[in-house]
Amino acid sequence: MLYFLQQALFGIHAGAIYALLAFGYVLVNALLRRTNLAHGALFAFCGHAMILATLFGWNVLWLTWPAAIGFGALVGLAYAAILGMVLSRHIFEPLRSAAPNTIVTATLGVAIVLMEASRIAAGTRDYWLPPLLSEPIVFAQAEGFIVTLTLNQIIGCLIIFMILAASSVFLARSRFGRNWQAVADDPFAAALCGVDPPRIFRLASIFAALLAAISGILAAAYYGNISFGTGLVYGLKVLFVTAAGSYTSPFRAALGAFAFGIGETVWTGYFPSEWRDAWMLAFLAATLILRHSARDDAP
Repeated sequence: MLYFLQQALFGIHAGAIYALLAFGYVLVNALLRRTNLAHGALFAFCGHAMILATLFGWNVLWLTWPAAIGFGALVGLAYAAILGMVLSRHIFEPLRSAAPNTIVTATLGVAIVLMEASRIAAGTRDYWLPPLLSEPIVFAQAEGFIVTLTLNQIIGCLIIFMILAASSVFLARSRFGRNWQAVADDPFAAALCGVDPPRIFRLASIFAALLAAISGILAAAYYGNISFGTGLVYGLKVLFVTAAGSYTSPFRAALGAFAFGIGETVWTGYFPSEWRDAWMLAFLAATLILRHSARDDAP
């Protein structure tokens, strides 16, 4: 039982990262109504930028370690804001009325460019951060088995849960949230009511990119490294998760992603890890098929 509890606690941390990533994905997807393969690349690119900037601040600028980490996080967030604006102006807005495969191809190209940019910036080398806040916090113990989480994981989960809660309240109660929902429902009708759909789209793209960057930064701070190809894997996962959760509700998508993260981690604890992604993606695909079949059979 304690072993299962340990895997579930690890899953909460992994699920929180997926949840934040899915929340941001749906912010754009609800407006775009197209598959966006660049979101996972933003996650990996900004996380990798945080690592490189942190090491630059430590080795070149001679910053203290906390200041170097803060500098790296600010660089990652700055890249996210810039990339969010560029994607909105030059990819999403011009192509949102084009065929769905056009957006898929364009965002896949963006993902490849970001992946290669990270690889070139790092000189095709992997850079690692030292363990950060790795002190274990004991939750339970019995018969020599100790259930723990590191301080890094606990702080990361708290940050993500607070961001998700604040973002959900912001979307529900703010003027931007109401305008975002109106544009998601019908951009033409929203424009007739005085809403500026392009402005809402750009703000949502920047907001989503920042959430992807935060999840990437927290993942980099915990794992110590994000490889060049990580973005494609996370992009594919968040695509399946939001398809099973919700393409239009960020909060529901985050809940689905959170459950996926727990399930993925529990699977790793009991079954071969090399089959983890294959079985989890197969499960999501089966869920989608059953949901659509049930919807088609409904009177």
